[in-house]
Amino acid sequence: MGETKRGTMKTILNRLINHELLTKEEARNILVQISEGKFNQAQIAAFLTVYMMRSVTIEELEGFRDALLDLCIKIDVSDYNTIDLCGTGGDGKNTFNISTLASFITAGAGVKVTKHGNYGVSSISGSSNVMEQLGIQFSNEEDLLIRCLEEANICVLHAPLFHPAMKNVAPIRRELGVKTFFNMLGPMVNPAFPKNQLVGVFNLELARKYGYLYQKGTKNYAILHAMDGYDEVALTGPVKMISNKTETVLTPATFGVPQIEQTEIYGGRTVEESATIFTEILKGNGTQAQNNVVCANAALAISTVEECSITEGFERAKDSLGCGKALGALKKLQHISENFN
Repeated sequence: MGETKRGTMKTILNRLINHELLTKEEARNILVQISEGKFNQAQIAAFLTVYMMRSVTIEELEGFRDALLDLCIKIDVSDYNTIDLCGTGGDGKNTFNISTLASFITAGAGVKVTKHGNYGVSSISGSSNVMEQLGIQFSNEEDLLIRCLEEANICVLHAPLFHPAMKNVAPIRRELGVKTFFNMLGPMVNPAFPKNQLVGVFNLELARKYGYLYQKGTKNYAILHAMDGYDEVALTGPVKMISNKTETVLTPATFGVPQIEQTEIYGGRTVEESATIFTEILKGNGTQAQNNVVCANAALAISTVEECSITEGFERAKDSLGCGKALGALKKLQHISENFN
């Protein structure tokens, strides 16, 4: 039995090493087999490494995504018009947790958020690291998550609790410590299947692939890639945006704010520092650059869901942050976590 299993991966690896591509179905099956524990760590590491050497094709990405969505623990929030704000990570920029902060600002503006996140792999502090540091308890219980959505307008979906298929891959990703195609998949496999998505990607080629795959579905989406490499609106320069309605370039002027320097949005050196930056911004103690960046990203989320102009989205985001509504959403989530049984 073991030989057969090894044989399958051996054949696949030999094909990949010879620059062959997988079909959508083959990609899907490989991921299903990985989830079933059919391959050892060395084989999985070798498989992941192939995709560090060459780009994943649209068919492969679609197959990997389909496998994870089929295997995930699904949460039914179809009664709510929710959005997920997340980046692929892997841009190597070490910013503070911009999309997570923008998620709370969006929630404070009255838009419901199903935030899919994980621990940082190639960055110091991922979304889940900061949430955990701030006392948010992770759960995959639907009732509790719906309560969070109703009371705080946001629920946090910690990826490992919804993707048991990934338990064989997680330690290998941690040990490798570099971005793999799982970074690309993260935003596509939200177990709440939100009707709206704001997603940032680390290169333009991937933005195009995402655009192609999202076009095939019914999701209301906006895909972002900053020309200087960020997987979000960084306000350090122009940003390409591909949505189901338009393809355009956003600049700081789109939001009516000045361009900023990269140093102004650096993150902390530790999870603790990241969490401090996070709460200081929500408390209204952020710098103008920090505030503008998180509000710009929230503005796009708000305008994606509400179909309002980016300018109106930005005003609503500033109000959410300035009036403490975003902080209120975090406090409500912390309160629910404190009484978590």
